[in-house]
Amino acid sequence: MAVLIDPPLWPNHGTVWGHLVSDSSLDELHDFARRAGIPERGFDLDHYDYPIARQQQLLDLGATLVSTRDLVLRLRASGLRVTNAERFGRD
Repeated sequence: MAVLIDPPLWPNHGTVWGHLVSDSSLDELHDFARRAGIPERGFDLDHYDYPIARQQQLLDLGATLVSTRDLVLRLRASGLRVTNAERFGRD
């Protein structure tokens, strides 16, 4: 059971964003995000977006930094990954 972050690579709103996920449960993910002070509006079906300015705080709280590829692989293996088909209501 781990909370994972990938390196912030996605520019938007004047900063660069990364992803915060759990490889075990959405409850773990939501609990960690609450403890980190990440707003609920940052949740996007299977992950939270986080700004680069929060990266060290997330690591200090116990998140593990992994590559984007590893984050996606571990999210898929957990069964928590929401695919684009699911996201847009296609089978």
